[in-house]
Amino acid sequence: MAQGAQESYPAMRPAVEETYGPADLSRESVFAGGFINFGYWNAIDLNSPLGEPERIRSQQDLYRQVLDAAGPLADRRVLEVGCGLGMGCALALGEYGPAGVTGMDVHPQQLERARGTHAGLLREEPGRLRFVRGAAERMPFGDEEFDAVVSVEAAQHFPDLAAFAVETARVLRPGGRAAVASFFTVDDAPDRPAELAGLLHTFETGLDIARPVAALTDAFAGAGLADARAHSIGPEVWTGWDTWLARLWAPDTWPRNFFRAYERRIIDYYVVTATRPHRG
Repeated sequence: MAQGAQESYPAMRPAVEETYGPADLSRESVFAGGFINFGYWNAIDLNSPLGEPERIRSQQDLYRQVLDAAGPLADRRVLEVGCGLGMGCALALGEYGPAGVTGMDVHPQQLERARGTHAGLLREEPGRLRFVRGAAERMPFGDEEFDAVVSVEAAQHFPDLAAFAVETARVLRPGGRAAVASFFTVDDAPDRPAELAGLLHTFETGLDIARPVAALTDAFAGAGLADARAHSIGPEVWTGWDTWLARLWAPDTWPRNFFRAYERRIIDYYVVTATRPHRG
C-alpha cells in the first residue's frame, strides 16, 4: 500500500492484541531492557551468574545477527517489521550508520510506547528515525523505499507469510536484503501444530503460529526474491534462553518446554535471508 492510501489494518488475533497491548509483554522481567526476544547467547558465559546486563546483551546480540545479515547498512534505509518498543531501531541507528530507520508495528499501543521510550532520539534525529503503524501483510509504504527489511522474533505472529514476502519484495529496492529471525518448526509434519499446542501456552492460545521454516523461504522465493535461505542459530539461542528461564521458572512449567521442543527436533531458531535481484 503506497503512502497516502486509506489506512486499514487486518484484525489482530485476540492473543496478539492482549499480549502486546494491555498485558505489555515488555514489562515482564524475562524480557529485560525493553527488548522482547529470546536472545543470542554466544558471547555470554552461561556458567557464571546471569543478570539483567547479560540478558540485555543477549537481546542486543540477536539484533546484531539480523542487522549483520541484512548489511552493510551504512547510509541505507532500514525497515523493521514488528518493531515493538523500538529498541532494535535505536540500536541500528546508533551502531550501523543508516540513513534512516523506520519501525513498523501493527499494535498502536506498542507504537505509543516506542515513541515515548525514544522521545529524545526522535527529537534529535527527526529525519532518521520514525515509527509507523502497519501490518506485515499490508505495509503503508511506496515501492522500493528501503534497502533492508528486518524483523526480529515477530514472524511467528504473522498470519500470512506469503503476503509478508510479497510486501517485503515490493518495498525493497533492487539489491536490497531481507533478514528475519524467529522460531519455526523444523519440517511440515502435520502433527507439529498439535505437538506445540500441547507443550507451549503461546501456541495453544494462538499467539504463536506453528509453521515450517520452509514456509518463509518458499514465500520469499515465490515473491521473486533470490537466494532465500534459512540458517539455524538454535545452539546459540535455546541453551541460553533456557538457562535464563531457569532463574524464573521451574523445570515443569510450560516456558521451559521451548527447550524440550528444540531437543525433540520440533522447533528451531533461524535467521532467514533473501535478496531482491537487480533489474536486468
